[in-house]
Amino acid sequence: MRIRSTLSGVMAAVTAVGIALPAMAQEAKKPATPPTAPAQPWTGQVQPGSGTEAKVFDAAQIATIKKVTDYFNNLANLKAVFQQTNPDGKKLRGKLAVKRPGRFRFDYNLPSKQLVISDGKQLAIQDNDGGGDDRYELDNTPFRMLLRKDVDLMRDARILDLQESEDLVIISVMDKSPDAPGKIKLFFAVKPVVELKEWVTTDAQNLDTKVELSTVNRTDEVDAALFDIKSVAIGKLQQR
Repeated sequence: MRIRSTLSGVMAAVTAVGIALPAMAQEAKKPATPPTAPAQPWTGQVQPGSGTEAKVFDAAQIATIKKVTDYFNNLANLKAVFQQTNPDGKKLRGKLAVKRPGRFRFDYNLPSKQLVISDGKQLAIQDNDGGGDDRYELDNTPFRMLLRKDVDLMRDARILDLQESEDLVIISVMDKSPDAPGKIKLFFAVKPVVELKEWVTTDAQNLDTKVELSTVNRTDEVDAALFDIKSVAIGKLQQR
């Protein structure tokens, strides 16, 4: 069984953050399925739009986009617990670590033995059970625009939709680069401070994968050694 190369996000991981969420890795071990209706992870009056055409925003909306941009630019370290919901409804959990620029790591809880890790240049999707070790250039994933040293969504992203309520901001973005496929929908709490709570990645088949964060810690320093990509094959040899 091979990991699908579609970079849909846990992307992935993430996101981004974004991120691009780790969602990329887990869809690999099953055949392609017919597209399903996009997930609606939040209830209430705010309903994210769809489509791939960038929209025109007014001054107040541009100020909100700047707040989201500032969140990523001010994000040096992040640790969190995540829950990932795949398009088939299967839920996976684990721990996330982020260190900007460009570095993130998704450790999936057992029984999964998968790891999604970026060292700032390469993104590796590793299966420590089956021995898979697929690697991609980080610049060719949607997470590039969110984890780069100087984040500027107005410059680098095609902003598809922006929705706001009293305590929630939802922004849907695509990278302007054709080499970074996929769409990311980011959900931010805005009280008491702006905080990333969830994202949904949509792949080329219009399948959604949701990643929710909890126990978020942006204060503690994250060890840079966590983001060193090591060969799965060599690791197996060392365990013998």
